[in-house]
Amino acid sequence: MEAQVLVLNNGYMPIDIVPWARAIMDVLSGRAVVEDIYEDLYIRTPSMSIPVPSIIRFVTKAAGVFRRGVKFNRRNVWLRDKGTCQYCGQKVSVSSFTFDHVVPRKQGGKSVWENIVVACWPCNAKKEGRTPEQAKMRLLSKPTRPRHLPGAWTPLGWRDGMPESWKDYVGSVHWWTDKIEE
Repeated sequence: MEAQVLVLNNGYMPIDIVPWARAIMDVLSGRAVVEDIYEDLYIRTPSMSIPVPSIIRFVTKAAGVFRRGVKFNRRNVWLRDKGTCQYCGQKVSVSSFTFDHVVPRKQGGKSVWENIVVACWPCNAKKEGRTPEQAKMRLLSKPTRPRHLPGAWTPLGWRDGMPESWKDYVGSVHWWTDKIEE
């Protein structure tokens, strides 16, 4: 079973999506309560049958959820840069863009939020192992660590597959994804 569970904070704001087993542990520990269930999914034991939650809500403040920041990964860099090459402004898909190290690794650059941008293949090839200044290229925006990234936890392709019960909490999926080219 691969059911995912929408997690709400105590103010009913969506904060995460977790596997069903983790959601069950939050409920059993008393940290969360079940807000909605999947009608056709059950965890079965020899003595009982428990419905799988589709939405849980923390009963107390979920400390540290926003403090830990946005996870650094390929998809979140693409979301931060709005799927746009930071050198030429061309839209690139999440599957075809390249990470570009503003300060190249061979010059001591690290793979961190402040040194990585989205680049199309031609711009990345043109820049090669140089800084933008050395390659006489201009960055459209300076890379920074985002504090919040709307849609970062929202899986792409959900336009058709989001559980109906989530829609009241997540709102319009198009709000999260319309400005994003898959």
